[in-house]
Amino acid sequence: MARRPAEPPAPPGLAEVPTSAGETPHYHGHRERLRARFTEAGAEALADYELLELVLFRAIPRRDVKPLAKALIRRFGSFAEVVSAEPARLTEVEGVSAGVAADLKLIAAAGRRLARGAIAGRPLLSSWSALLDYLRATMAFSGREEFRVLFLDRRNHLIADEVQGRGTVDHTPVYPREVARRALELSATAIILAHNHPSGDPTPSGADIRMTREIVSVLDPLGIVVHDHVILGRDGHASLKGLQLI
Repeated sequence: MARRPAEPPAPPGLAEVPTSAGETPHYHGHRERLRARFTEAGAEALADYELLELVLFRAIPRRDVKPLAKALIRRFGSFAEVVSAEPARLTEVEGVSAGVAADLKLIAAAGRRLARGAIAGRPLLSSWSALLDYLRATMAFSGREEFRVLFLDRRNHLIADEVQGRGTVDHTPVYPREVARRALELSATAIILAHNHPSGDPTPSGADIRMTREIVSVLDPLGIVVHDHVILGRDGHASLKGLQLI
């Protein structure tokens, strides 16, 4: 069985407070109180840094993790942005080992799996809120632009959800004929396009609109419908269909 990487020495401000022999460290009571609040009132009663503390309790069992949780929120902005951050960026924060970063990424993976379960086996056009939740969990907080295509059958059930390209912070190359080729391979009759804006603003750019219309023009003669192109950002989402841009 693989061992968890050893915790790094605690940086200044994150070290465990020395206690007398046999004395319980001060943060033990805090941990129990925070767990009790979570159990009794749920996650909505906790600030982002407190929810992050709960995650860090298991990853770092012998240290006061409140300062580290607050440092991570300051660095990345929110709970969602912390668990969505690349491991290399997480370990730049003093006190975050490779093992701690892996535990944080596990939370992100679990969230995506739960969101995907909500759309499995359901017609996506009548499960739009669940679909948006899934896309937001999957893409909205990524630091790089990512373009994905959801391929649908005649009942608008999901056949496949595939990333067609990953790019930089503001650009992902997309090839409409590759989208068409893959749709034909999967016998898809419709698709939903989705990509994220790492800037946080989901407003479609001129390039987004042109690319979407080009994909529509390539797929239309093949009888494959483009239901929508959804753009995700930290500040929300934009639907090109809803904006009457396609």
